[in-house]
Amino acid sequence: MNDGSSLARKILGAIKIAVGEAPAALHEPYFIGNEWLYLKECLDSSFVSSVGKFVDLFESDLEKFTGAKYAVAVVNGTAALHIALKVAGVKAGDEVLVPALTFVATANAVSYCNAIQHFVDSESITLGIDAYKLRDYLNSHTEQKSKCCINKTSGRVVRAIVPMHVFGHPVDMDGLMRISHDFNIALVEDAAESLGSYYYGKHTGTLGLMGTLSFNGNKTITTGGGGAILTNDYELAKFAKHLTTTAKVPHAWEYRHDEIGYNYRLPNLNAALGCAQLEQIDKILIAKRDLFYRYQRAFSGLEGLQILSEPKGCKSNFWLQTLRIDPDKVGYQNEILEITNEAGFMTRPAWALMSELNQFKGCPRMDLSTARLLSSQLINIPSSPILATR
Repeated sequence: MNDGSSLARKILGAIKIAVGEAPAALHEPYFIGNEWLYLKECLDSSFVSSVGKFVDLFESDLEKFTGAKYAVAVVNGTAALHIALKVAGVKAGDEVLVPALTFVATANAVSYCNAIQHFVDSESITLGIDAYKLRDYLNSHTEQKSKCCINKTSGRVVRAIVPMHVFGHPVDMDGLMRISHDFNIALVEDAAESLGSYYYGKHTGTLGLMGTLSFNGNKTITTGGGGAILTNDYELAKFAKHLTTTAKVPHAWEYRHDEIGYNYRLPNLNAALGCAQLEQIDKILIAKRDLFYRYQRAFSGLEGLQILSEPKGCKSNFWLQTLRIDPDKVGYQNEILEITNEAGFMTRPAWALMSELNQFKGCPRMDLSTARLLSSQLINIPSSPILATR
């Protein structure tokens, strides 16, 4: 047995110690509350589409849970980010600072605004944007003109920055908010993976101009498909709601639309599921934290890797439990993935860097050496909250 196979077998053994011998998916939804009851209420009332009490209730519940003043429910997290960027002022031809290490939706939303992705590096603790490295880069590559940040090479406005809280772990928001202020760049948080995560006591998605959430089937809570925009600014929330509901001018019967809008409305059925899930989120988060502690104990004696913990001053939702392989063992990543998946325990690597995808290869970028290393080190392991009950 070679070293890679040996390490893979040890990892598989540790996973089994933590979650048992039965096969395990990467992340499954966890239904333990009023999901059936609320869905039946929608069916009985016939309000299954974008009109119904659960949409308003879900937005209100999100506001209470996250501490955001306003929440706008939409059809998915990518739509939320698209509209948040548009409302933040991103225009065609602008540049948006995006982590190279992220899910493709973060980069896609920039394209929906006809803007250009400008890829930036990550740091190794949070896996999110490296604020210190980015500040040095912006100091040397941009200039200020008319209160706008201008890329000295392309001449384009750098309009926004989108930090993404990778696998639910909060990024260095203090450093990034200072960059936002000092360089006149709007900050829109991609908190798709971090519902239930806190940065020094504040919920992720509430620290920037706006934040966005996802409720896909594999997220901490799910609406089947769905997302939300969070903000503390009434006018931004009002504009976001208007755009996501086809820009229809309110009227008792007339259909008038005052600009190009989007049919990004969340159906009542999905919102009902979300309301039931939010009622159980404290139990879900406790289970996911307990699962982290199980993995931490199971992997404590293994050399050559570590289980990713929450950054200092932060409280993570531990959306996806994550192993980080030592740099001298990154060549074993594929073998680890093959052996664990063949055994019925779903694992996956981090995403390919956005800068390496064909559609984004021509985009501007800074040095991405840390993000490149991280993408070869990271492996997600089974993370469903139900695993903590085995």
